[in-house]
Amino acid sequence: MTLPTLFIPHGGGPCFFMDPDGGPPDPMWRPMQAYLAGLIDSLPERPTAILLVSGHWEEDQVTVHAGDGQPLLFDYYGFPEHTYRLRWDAPGAPEVAMRAKALLEGAGFPVGVERARGWDHGVFIPMKVAVPGADIPLAQLSLRKDLDPAAHVAIGRALASLRDEGVLIVGSGMSFHNLRARGPQVTPVADEWDAALIDAVTDPDPARRAARVAAWDQLPHARFAHPREEHLLPLMVALGAGGDGPVVADYRDHVMGWGVSGFKFG
Repeated sequence: MTLPTLFIPHGGGPCFFMDPDGGPPDPMWRPMQAYLAGLIDSLPERPTAILLVSGHWEEDQVTVHAGDGQPLLFDYYGFPEHTYRLRWDAPGAPEVAMRAKALLEGAGFPVGVERARGWDHGVFIPMKVAVPGADIPLAQLSLRKDLDPAAHVAIGRALASLRDEGVLIVGSGMSFHNLRARGPQVTPVADEWDAALIDAVTDPDPARRAARVAAWDQLPHARFAHPREEHLLPLMVALGAGGDGPVVADYRDHVMGWGVSGFKFG
């Protein structure tokens, strides 16, 4: 069974866990929480491991985290004290990390190895919702600091065979990420960007799809949606790894006035 690949929104900070007593999040975040909670059940089979690329980790060269379990990196600021004591104790997947390294090197990419960095909130916040039992091993993959979109599509393509090995490849970011633009006055512009992005990502021609998404900054309001594109680049990896199969925009909602989308490839 070949698993699909996913591009998921990871929300804002610890948005799903703001209630110290474990109650539901702000109503704005509940549709996204429900989408993330249903991810694993939406797959044709349960993954044996997850390889996740987050918008919160960049290195000079693409880098795999090959640690066998690691602490969490609370890389958000100004939130309630209890959100800095969250736990998500999934095991690492060092064998998947090293398999990814070999595939990337085989495609001509220099690859770094990291074993001590904690999982950032682009990992543990959505995964704590999607895999609450923390019972699927996970390896993390970095972005490359140059944020070259075509290179990140190619990185995804190099990893595609992992899908046949029970590994779920996940890009974790946000399809709109301008933290200075919030509220209903932003929605018309954000929706126009989102519609253009969805149209490019779901283009039925795989080669044209990859080219259009790599040229994301030519879409309407692109630099308004992403003043810096690190939260969009995980989409490129998921798209590349998804190959030539079908694409579904399987999540869309509004948070903070933004239209936000998620995608399933293959």
